[in-house]
Amino acid sequence: MSERFDTLVVGAGPAGIAAAVSAAAAGQRVGLVDDNPAPGGQIWRSGASQPAAARSLLAKLDAAPVQRLQGWRVFDSAEHDVLRAECENECADLFYRKLILATGARERFLPFPGWTLPYVMGAGGLDAMVRGGLPISGKRVVVAGTGPLLLAVAAHLARKGAIIAAICEQASVRRLIRLAAHLVNEPAKLLQGIEYSAATFGAKFFTGCWPAAANGREKLETVTLGRNGKLWDERCDYLACGYHLIPNLELPALLGCRIEDGFVTTDDLQRTSVADVYCAGEPAGIGGVELALLEGQIAGLAAADKTEEAKKLATRRRRSLGFVRALREATDLDPRLKTLALDSTLVCRCEDVSFGALRNHANWRDAKLHTRCGMGACQGRICGAATEFLFGWSTLSGDSGIRPPVFPARVSSFTTSIALNEKETQ
Repeated sequence: MSERFDTLVVGAGPAGIAAAVSAAAAGQRVGLVDDNPAPGGQIWRSGASQPAAARSLLAKLDAAPVQRLQGWRVFDSAEHDVLRAECENECADLFYRKLILATGARERFLPFPGWTLPYVMGAGGLDAMVRGGLPISGKRVVVAGTGPLLLAVAAHLARKGAIIAAICEQASVRRLIRLAAHLVNEPAKLLQGIEYSAATFGAKFFTGCWPAAANGREKLETVTLGRNGKLWDERCDYLACGYHLIPNLELPALLGCRIEDGFVTTDDLQRTSVADVYCAGEPAGIGGVELALLEGQIAGLAAADKTEEAKKLATRRRRSLGFVRALREATDLDPRLKTLALDSTLVCRCEDVSFGALRNHANWRDAKLHTRCGMGACQGRICGAATEFLFGWSTLSGDSGIRPPVFPARVSSFTTSIALNEKETQ
């Protein structure tokens, strides 16, 4: 199978949907590809709990002439103007004139003793499971890590009947105050923060605090929390722990997009360093749903050559960049988090590679060759981010750089794609 598009959008979260709708409204033949069965990404999962903004934009997507490839995962780029994707037993070559990358982000996990115990989960992961029907009413939950996701998750779990035993933010109160000062110019975020605080009223909130260990014989029973050099145990049924978000950069890196300070470099029109390739949402900078939507619109209009309209929106985007910088400064990880893992603590959970087995290696490539760290099912998406923080290793550049497939793929998908390309050139 092969398809041709004027504009191809990868990622059906808020930024990708906004880009697809904007490009289609400008008369482009648009394709929207995403590996989830329904649009919305991680933040706008289907269900009655979707916010009004999500329902409105999804309705526009339904009405737009956009060819949706849900359940398809892009795993390779054969040439400058074609991506390869697979879905169940099918493979497709997706040709494009303009490409918009809206690949979203994932949670960052850091290893500490006991983090692999049952019921120790990512904050977003637990939230998603509850949205999917996991009963949480009456369960004691500790929410820990850093970033706005903590309050959002705690508020949702509380509304579902969970007992929020503690909310632990690793950032200092001083950094949080500096971040709060930027919310004066972000009324939607300020209102959201007030709503989250109201939902979690009465829960203990600690700054400069993090899990030092998760304890239990066969599953989580208590979590040891650390703050100002003091340790104490908190009884809980779940530990929801995540250290903010990291962008999904594998596909931009494979395409050769310039990446600086952990994000894809873009100009005011969301253009990357690669001709005809745009980037919107978290890979270009993490700043919340409103910014992602704005960047998606800019990218969609720019890809459709509606430059003047895109420039008007770019002015609004520039006003939000102060909050993006403030959020990044607030969520910078405390260096003391590097001291939590013991030599026996697993870092790569797919291949059972411990901290002690990694700390004497020089770089990511050396560690992979000698320990198989990063070579399991997740392809380094969890341990790669952890080792970047723990050891300063780069997982996207040099000899450690991204190679296809960016996701595990069937051998038949490669041979089928080659056959499709040969057919197209005949």
